[in-house]
Amino acid sequence: MVQRRWHRFAGRHAHTGPRHARPSGISELLARPQKRTWQAFTTGLGIFAMLGVCGLSSFFIVADERQGRDAQASGAPPQVSVLRDISSREVDPEPLTPAEVFPGPEVVVDPARPAYRVLATRADRRCATAASGDIGVLLTDLGCAQVVRGTLRAPAGGYLVTAGIFNLDDVAGADWAREKIKSMVDGEHGRFQGLRAGKGTEAIVLSSARVGWHVRGHFLVYCVTARADGRPIPPGDAGAGQILTDMLELYLRGTVLEKRAVVSPSP
Repeated sequence: MVQRRWHRFAGRHAHTGPRHARPSGISELLARPQKRTWQAFTTGLGIFAMLGVCGLSSFFIVADERQGRDAQASGAPPQVSVLRDISSREVDPEPLTPAEVFPGPEVVVDPARPAYRVLATRADRRCATAASGDIGVLLTDLGCAQVVRGTLRAPAGGYLVTAGIFNLDDVAGADWAREKIKSMVDGEHGRFQGLRAGKGTEAIVLSSARVGWHVRGHFLVYCVTARADGRPIPPGDAGAGQILTDMLELYLRGTVLEKRAVVSPSP
């Protein structure tokens, strides 16, 4: 009797079980299409992104090929810069000229700023005319063959400027001069000479001028700056510092000697 009752209970339980399990089966059936839809969406999104990347890459390739064809059709060769050796006067024998150093009435260092106005230019074979004392002797001993210089009026601040280039034998001599000149200037055993450019420019030849110098190749570049009213330039003067940077780094080294050191071959 006990076993028979148990079997009846078990049968009733087995019969009623599926009725309660039916909702979960329906939920599973409903979830499967949603899962397939999400998988299809993410798969499609990945394919779309991949096609977008491939399409963009193809666009760049086609654009590059099109530019190459256009360049060939126009007959314009690619611009190639070739370096010219300016390490010595032996390999760079062409002398400097005022037209090379100061080709126009103005010196434009930065198109966003006003230009420097060129007042006078001069070329000398005797380098001692632009450097006095021990500096002149040193440059002569190092084989200085010429100096080209010019006097300019700065666009602001009432400054006068003399900037120039000494043409030495080789880069070793130029580097040696750069190192030795500082002690000569500090000890007042020599100085760079400003170039007078008519009335109102007398201050450029005064001893109170600010000076700077640098080298590139076998050339020594220098700059003399003075106030047009003859007053001394105070230490740390921002205007004078900007002039030295403009003339030495940006113009004489970065423009004039850059053109001499870099050759753009003709087609």
